Amino acid sequence: MTYQIISRQFDLQVDGSPMTGYLARPEGTEPLPAVLVGAELWGLTEDVRRIVDRVAALGYVAVVVDVYHRSGPETAEGLAESAENREHAFELLGELTRDGVEADCRAAIDYAREQGGAAEQTGVLGFSLGGHLAYFAATRLDLAAAAIFYPGWLTTPGTALSRLEPLLAGTDGIAKGDVRLLMFFAELDHVIDAEQRAQIGAGLTAAGVRHELVVYPGAKHAFFFPGREPYDEAAAQDSWQRVSALFAAELG
Repeated sequence: MTYQIISRQFDLQVDGSPMTGYLARPEGTEPLPAVLVGAELWGLTEDVRRIVDRVAALGYVAVVVDVYHRSGPETAEGLAESAENREHAFELLGELTRDGVEADCRAAIDYAREQGGAAEQTGVLGFSLGGHLAYFAATRLDLAAAAIFYPGWLTTPGTALSRLEPLLAGTDGIAKGDVRLLMFFAELDHVIDAEQRAQIGAGLTAAGVRHELVVYPGAKHAFFFPGREPYDEAAAQDSWQRVSALFAAELG
């Protein structure tokens, strides 16, 4: 079943800094589960806004926020994809902190509940950097489910929230919260190789996390988004069906 959705951009104050976000939900006032969406490296682009709309069309209150907001207002509308902006985005990554991102996630969920009519039951969905952030959120927030696409930097220290130690070291937090994890990887990913996938799987198993890892043969990093060279239609469609099933089972 799909729904007619309504959407809006909003601004919040978090840690004294204005944070822009985008929310979508089905028409009506019925309380619905919330889904927090983690954006790619480029931030609040049209691509991630379309994902928020797509999640809402499944019957959820979906929300995404600009985690770069402490670095200045120019990130509020996302970054155009370019070599120059990639370099700038990695500078922005270096300014993220775990406590700051946690505050942003909690503020986004609170907004979804207070202003978007979301219920208590909450999931998270993230892509690439957003997958990295979603994994982190699953270690700290009260979540029922997490759908995570090709998350980088989970096993090695030094980048994004894997400072000072890799995010994988916090996997016990996911088990403690009993978050069900569904992770999607590309066989030919230049960011996440087979050894890293094995380390992630072993860490999840050792911690006792309910999880499933799906690897798409022949697929590349960023296979989900149409209009890009790595797009893999079969992998994108199959993964979305699995996301929909996960949220239906765990969020209702």
